[in-house]
Amino acid sequence: MSSITKRKVDWSVIFGLFTVSLVWFLFNSFNFLKGGFNIYKFAFWVALTDTAGMFGLGFRTMAALIAVITVSFFLVKKELSKTELLMSVRWIIMGEIVYLLSLFPVLIWFIDLYFGASSMGLGSIFETLFPVIVESAIIPIFLIKLFFAMNPNKPEKGILKWSLIAATSYILMFWLNNTGSWIGAIAEKRMEYVTAYPDHIISFGLTTIGLLILTLYTAYFSKKSMSLTSLKEIDLRKIGAILTALGLYFFVIYVMWLLFGTDAKWSSWYAWFLGHNMDLWVLSLPLVGVPLLFHKKR
Repeated sequence: MSSITKRKVDWSVIFGLFTVSLVWFLFNSFNFLKGGFNIYKFAFWVALTDTAGMFGLGFRTMAALIAVITVSFFLVKKELSKTELLMSVRWIIMGEIVYLLSLFPVLIWFIDLYFGASSMGLGSIFETLFPVIVESAIIPIFLIKLFFAMNPNKPEKGILKWSLIAATSYILMFWLNNTGSWIGAIAEKRMEYVTAYPDHIISFGLTTIGLLILTLYTAYFSKKSMSLTSLKEIDLRKIGAILTALGLYFFVIYVMWLLFGTDAKWSSWYAWFLGHNMDLWVLSLPLVGVPLLFHKKR
């Protein structure tokens, strides 16, 4: 294969990739600039985790910029060889690895605080411990494996395998993060906080059950697809369905707050989802997922 762009491409997918990459870059750039003015220095652990997080966020912003530039080559019909494309993706993965590893001090802080100073509640385990373990310790291992698999001289089977494993672990992390946040909100305001509002029932159900079903389906799809030997054999329509469902989850929760949110409904759940959620850009994924749903070929 002398050139990726010599193939017939689906421009709706390319445009969707460009838009999602741009949203990813702008979202991270905004949070990087905003976070630079909000690093607190009066407490050791707060200063350490904030500084490490900002360092990692800088690398994720760089990765997003590389993604925008890479997809831009396809929009202007420039040629990219397989080697050049894999090199670009490897740089993107490297930036994401550094970002995720920068969250590891949060895990150390959690262990120091709860094991060393006080008892650990079940809510704290689900809200903080499990999500941070997956995000800062497990996913980086899979991404490192994927980084080394992206060698033009190696079989594509390795790229496919570790891409699927990494993707599944990301969706698992989304479920753990958001379900843990709901558990924290319920611990704070009791179960009546969910049942008192119809939009909260929908939000709670989409988070605890909907994201879990999506995680299990992605794991099933990944397991079945690992027997494939080439990226050309992957079912893009099913990938499109997964991306669309994941993006719609974030989009629906966000829109429900815009339509029905009030001061009386505010809690740690909304503080997390709207204020501290570094994955909110994912709501743009249907721009890629929907075109893939109508992709004629694999």
